[in-house]
Amino acid sequence: MTTYPVARLTALTQGYGGRRIIENLDLAIQPGVTGLLGPNGAGKTTLFRTLATIAPPQSGQLELFERPVTNERQARRVRRRIGYLPQDFGYYPAFSITDFVRYCAWLREVPSRKVDSATREALAAVGLADRARDRMKSLSGGMLRRAGIAAAIVGSPSLLLLDEPTVGLDPAQRLDFRELIRSLARAGTAVLLSTHLVEDVGAACDTVFVLSNGQVCHSGTPQQLAELALSTAPGDSPLERGYMTVLGNHRPNEGAAC
Repeated sequence: MTTYPVARLTALTQGYGGRRIIENLDLAIQPGVTGLLGPNGAGKTTLFRTLATIAPPQSGQLELFERPVTNERQARRVRRRIGYLPQDFGYYPAFSITDFVRYCAWLREVPSRKVDSATREALAAVGLADRARDRMKSLSGGMLRRAGIAAAIVGSPSLLLLDEPTVGLDPAQRLDFRELIRSLARAGTAVLLSTHLVEDVGAACDTVFVLSNGQVCHSGTPQQLAELALSTAPGDSPLERGYMTVLGNHRPNEGAAC
């Protein structure tokens, strides 16, 4: 059976004002868990904002769920199927965690008859069921991040975009998070995970892209990335050394050649 990309970017150019962050990028996100690695300023957040339909492409084509997205009407339609956790997300401090997740379900147009059960399921999935009435303003950094993850997964989106989701999580919570995204992928959600924690990619991802200077300079499995490692590259594991090797070989302004 043919598997179609959940998201596809063709000749994408994206940036802010006159500054180009991404230029002429081709990328396809397949079902499963995909990791996105890259240094600060590589274009990861810009890519996420484009896939989330927050920032329309300056040029090129965006397709989501096998349909082109070229106007706001089409963007609104596909947003119902997208869960997005940005690095920094806004919330009303006086909201309870339940209020916050319910509000995000409403924004995504989860059917009203399913909102309560979807909210409970999302809170249980991130280990916050017993803190559901706590106010957002009272949460620690790790708990706030888990509330954000719950808001991103509520209603079982088809595409889940997670930008640095494990910041502030302790080791046990990161292990729980890895199992959560694996379970979501088994249930049919395509997950794109951006992180600086290379070990999370190795443990949870089927595919990994390395982004540098707005271009994908490597794609493959985590094992294939690890196999590229030079013994002289910095890092504490083959995967970290493979990542640093790829970055070291990348030449700015030469497209995706590494």
